[in-house]
Parts: sequence; C-alpha cells; structure tokens
Amino acid sequence: IDGLDVFFPFPRLYREQYLYMKSLKQALDSNGHCLLEMPTGTGKTACLLSLITSYQYANPERGKLIYCTRTVPEMDSVMEPPATMGESTSPKGAGGNNVLGLCLSSRRNMCIHEEVMEESDRELVDNACRKKTASWVRTANEKNPGSVKTCSYYEGYSNEGIDSTMPSGVYDLESLRTWGKSKNWCPYYLTRRAINHANILVFNYQYMLDPKVAKMVSKELEQESIIVFDEAHNLDNICIEALSVEINELGLEKAGRSLNTLQRQVAIMKAEDAEKLRREYNSLVNGLVEQGLLPGAGGGHSLGSAVLSSDVINEAVPGNIRRAEHFVAFMKKLVEHLKARLNVVKSSTNGGVVSESPMRFLHHLKVETHLEAKPLKFCYSRLSSLLRALEVSNLDEYNYLSDVADFATLLATYSEGIARFAVIMEPNGSSIPGAIEPRLQLACLDSSLAIAPLFKRFSSVIITSGTLSPIDLYPKLLDFEPRVSESFSMSTFRPCIRPLIVSRGSDQTQISTRFQDRDDPNVTRNYGQLMVDLCSSIPDGIVAFFTSYSYLETIVVAWELAGVLKQISEKKLIFIETKDVMETSLALTNYRKACDSGKGAVFLSVARGKVSEGINFDRHYGRAVILFGVPFQYTKSHVLIARLEFLQTHYNIKEADFLNFDALRQASQCVGRVIRSKTDYGLMIFADARYNRRDKRNKLPKWIKQFLLDGFMNLSSDVAVSFTKQFLREMSQPIDQNKLQKVFFSAEELQAM
Repeated sequence: IDGLDVFFPFPRLYREQYLYMKSLKQALDSNGHCLLEMPTGTGKTACLLSLITSYQYANPERGKLIYCTRTVPEMDSVMEPPATMGESTSPKGAGGNNVLGLCLSSRRNMCIHEEVMEESDRELVDNACRKKTASWVRTANEKNPGSVKTCSYYEGYSNEGIDSTMPSGVYDLESLRTWGKSKNWCPYYLTRRAINHANILVFNYQYMLDPKVAKMVSKELEQESIIVFDEAHNLDNICIEALSVEINELGLEKAGRSLNTLQRQVAIMKAEDAEKLRREYNSLVNGLVEQGLLPGAGGGHSLGSAVLSSDVINEAVPGNIRRAEHFVAFMKKLVEHLKARLNVVKSSTNGGVVSESPMRFLHHLKVETHLEAKPLKFCYSRLSSLLRALEVSNLDEYNYLSDVADFATLLATYSEGIARFAVIMEPNGSSIPGAIEPRLQLACLDSSLAIAPLFKRFSSVIITSGTLSPIDLYPKLLDFEPRVSESFSMSTFRPCIRPLIVSRGSDQTQISTRFQDRDDPNVTRNYGQLMVDLCSSIPDGIVAFFTSYSYLETIVVAWELAGVLKQISEKKLIFIETKDVMETSLALTNYRKACDSGKGAVFLSVARGKVSEGINFDRHYGRAVILFGVPFQYTKSHVLIARLEFLQTHYNIKEADFLNFDALRQASQCVGRVIRSKTDYGLMIFADARYNRRDKRNKLPKWIKQFLLDGFMNLSSDVAVSFTKQFLREMSQPIDQNKLQKVFFSAEELQAM
C-alpha cells in the first residue's frame, strides 16, 4: 500500500479493508490524527494491527502501538489477529511476528494468588494484594520471617523477574496468567515492568484518559507511539466521565468518618514513630515529583496530567497542609462545608437545584471557611502521601474521602478562565421513587480536556468505530484537527442488511416515542402488534431496544395487561435487560441457549445499556434488531443542560445538533449489533416516524444508508412485516460462492490500485 509492505493474516482482503488501511497509512505518514468509520464485521481490528505493525517494521523509529479498548473481552479479541501472524506471513518483527504484545488490566483480571482471587470485588482484590505486597509488609516479614503473609508470586518476580525480559509473543490475559504461574512470577507487576520492552500494548481507555491512572503507565511511552481508540463512538462521554466527580450525602458522612480514623492513626504514629511523619513532611517540602507521587515533568516522558497544573507538579505542598494533622483538619472543614451546601439544597422549597461555576463555588467556600484555593489543588496527592505514610492497605475504606479530595483538586485546578466545569447540587439524585438523596456533582463539560494531552504529545491518535456518523462533529467536541477523516461503505455480494423505517401501525396510527405520544395506548398497542407479527415471521433471535429503562418497564407492564407478552411467549422465550449486571449477563446466556436450541428468543433491552455496547448478536442470535423510538438523552438532566450551554457558547454547536447527533450514534450502535460478517444478515427496524426525517436518517453511517432505499421508508407495520418475510426468504438461500469471491480484491486489482 503506497510503497509499504503490509503483512496481512488472511490470503485476501475486502475493498473497504484496503481503503481503510490506505487512509490509516496517510495519517501515519503525515504524523497526524485521524477519524475512520469502518462497517461492522469487516475485519477492522485485523486491518489496524496489520498496517500499524507493518509500519513499525518499516519505520523502526516509530514507537509502540497502544491499542485502547473498553472491555476485557474486546482486549482478548484484539490479541487474536497478531497471534495468528506467524513466520509464514511475516518476517521477524513484522505483523505481530517476533514482537512482544501485552495486555494490561486490573489485579482482578491478572492475579494468580489463590487466596487473593477468592475475592470477587475489584477493590477487595486490590486490598488483599496490597496486604501481601506493600513495602512495609515485606519489610516487616524480613525483620521477623513468617510474622505476616506475603505473596510468593510477587517475591518470585522481585527476586528473579524484575530484571528479566519476557520472550517474544502475543500474550492475552489468560496466557499472561499461565506464563506467570509457570515462572512463579506475578503477571500483574511483571507486565507493568515489561511495558518498556513491548511493541504492542492493549489496555482500557482509562489507562490513557484518567489522569490518576495514566501517570502510572505513560512515562514508558515514547512520543512516537501510535495510539488507537477502538469502538470510540462514545469517546467524548468517556473523556467527560474521567474528569467528573459525584458525591452524595452518605458519601460525605463516610468521608467524615474516614477523617476521624486518620486523625487517630496520625496521633498513634506521632507517639510511636514520629520520625516517619517527619520524613513525609520533608519530602512534601521538596514537592510532589521528588517525593515520587508524580512522574518527572521536565523530560517529556510522562503524560501531562489533566488534573494537575504545572504549579502543583513543580512546587512544594503548601505549608498549611504539610503536617498530617493540619491536612486532616483542612479536609474536615471542606467536608463540613460540602455537607452544609447540600443541606441548604435539601431544605429548599423552590425545587432546590443549584448550578455554579467553580470560581463562584470557591468564592463561597472561602467566605464561609477561609479555605484558599491553592491548597485544594494538592488535596488528592496529599491524601495519597498520607495514606502511604500511615501504611494503609485497605484503600477502599477511603474511597469516599478520595472522591472529596479528587473533587477539591479538579475544582481548584479548573477554576480560572473559561468555566469548563459546573458544580451542580440537587436535592434528590436518587433514581428510587420516594427516596431523598442530595447529590453534589463536579461535572466536566469539555470533553477535550482529558484527551488534549494525548493529541499534544503523541504524533498519531487514531479514533475509529463502526458508528462515528456524523463524523464531522467529533473534531469540534474533542478540539483537534484530523489529517484524515473517512467513512467507508460496505462491499457485499448480496443486500445482507435490510433497514426499514416503520412510521405507522397497521391501523395507520403514527408511532413514536415522543413525549406527547409515548403514553398513547394506540402507540403502545401498535408497538405490541408489530412485535408479535415479527416474532411470528422471524426465526431465531430478535433484539428490541427501548429508549430508557423506565420506558421499557412501562411497555412491559402495558403489554402484559394487553396479553401481548403471552402472544410473544407462544412464539419465543422472552428475556429482559435490567440495571443489575449479573442479572443481565445471566439473561444473555440463557437467550443464547434458547437461540441455539431452535426455540428462538426475544431480548428486550435499553439503548445506552450494557447490551447496546459491545454485545454482538451475530448469525442466529440476532436476525433482527428493532429500535422502539429515537434514543435521545434525558433533556431535563442538569448536567446535560450545562453541557449544552457550554457547547453552544464555546464551540458553536447548537443544542438540537448535538442531541440529534448523540441520539443517532446510539441508534446506529444498537442496530449495528446485528451484522458481524459478510455471510451474516439481519434486519434493522427503526420503529418511529421521526426516522423518516432527513435530519435523522442522514446521520446514520454510510454503510447503513447504502441499503436504505426510498421504498423501505415511511412504512406501515404490516408492509414492514411483508418486507421482512421477503428478505428472510432471499437470505435463507444457499450462498453463491462465486458471488462471494467477487467481494475480495484479486491480486490483479490490488496491483492496479
């Protein structure tokens, strides 16, 4: 491709794969960032890995490939293509051959210690590990062997593995655990040590976007590294979440109790080991970098923390919070002030919601408590230092206090200039009817803040997904200029996708989930009849998405009373997504079993829920996806209102444009679950009259729009069912292998390109 030998793991490739890799190479050649939308089920991951590892081979000066995913299953699936590239397809060092590829994940996914792994919760696993590996625990064991339990795997790593190099290979999480066990070395700490030797690193988004996590791995990454964010359609939301903090009334109570505990521990340590606190005080005088709480800022070897400004990184910790007892008193004042602010909101008689800029909130704080903004910037790092000095292993007990410190640091750091945050206090943030739970949120409004250090530091950041449309809004939201921005159509040997826009019931009643229509019994009845008719016509699995959990519950109750669920259950088993992750996972497993048994099933789920993100319904698991309504965000959310005002003021993005963009990318993500390969096929049914509008359907990805013919729009439900039967009859015919071969590029066509 353009003079680059690309080592590809398969004998042939699709047209869109070639075009995708060509665009990718253009971005790398220009040392620029790019946005690429690739149809689902067309081998995007293989293309990314093949092109980039081949590019690294041809250009050894390019740094590591950093591949960011959202989930652990995605992480493991990314490691499959490089693992298949052997010496027959690639010379050493190219295409995944003779390179070192590693996954990084939490202790829960990497630990091999039997006793630690008995814990199921991530934070409990972390605590159990720290109790066996912390420096003070190991020091105590050295002084008095057998007095405390240490980790044999960590000791093995510390004694032998710390200076070793891992053999070349591509290691997913399972193979890392297996290899660590065979050497008696801890895979969790081993991989963190091996980062600087690896060519390919695969880990969660948070390792790059959350400043508290990013600083732990970023110092090993060269500026020439290539960063990939896969399935990045919600990247702006993830950036905002990384810099937002939420605290409720109960959390403040627990933070107060944690401070009382710290006060007692500081008093005990002053009496028993005052020298340790004195050493900590002296190190704080020297600043956070020298203390080791932050990586060095001068050499450009670490990610500029999005939380900490340069004065925090380079200066000494302010005198009024250096002494442990002074810092605890400082935090107590802050917690009491936050409680008082929530109490005012809670007792308000006029609705109670308060939204303030960080500067205004800090002014109120100073007037009431005389606390200055500057020490607040250091709260998070100062708390980390104190917990380390006090040799605390059970860090989960201090989570609520950590949230308060995080809130303070972010608040003070971003208080000046443009208000990129909003402090929102609500009298009731609970989703439970009748419950009263005052809530304080520091909401990040600017999604570019978390990702800006990456665009500034690394030469190429690649943002890709099957559903980035409308693609032109991402550069505004993330505040960057892509060198390449492309959306690709799908090459097919048959029309394997059938999008249908259903705007009316069989009785010609318009169907929609608009606020004024959603409670209309005629709409509910027509939705139910459409579902029954489709279940009678479609074999195997059907996935239905609703706009929210509350609307799903409303529909299920109405359908139960009307006998619709009974009619559906005569055809297929019914499974329902809930907010409980374990319940939903169990429902998914049983749904697949029902599809495998030939009975078929219906999965009722929610746009923006677990099922809509990263769960594939390929082959018989999803012959149709039905989207009941347009999945707009809840527009009365005070956080959303503040963000919409910010986007309008600073990026000139109109409220309606953003809401439509956000709803249609969620819709595309839902229906995109149905197709995962060239031989797969499925129906995409948009059941809402609003999808007929040009401003809605034009925001769908190019690879969906290419199949959305005029005759498939503005349908009544009975006509849609007729089209459904016709489509399934066509698709159930044996695959024409000759036509299938024409989807691939021939060697002659490749040479001609």
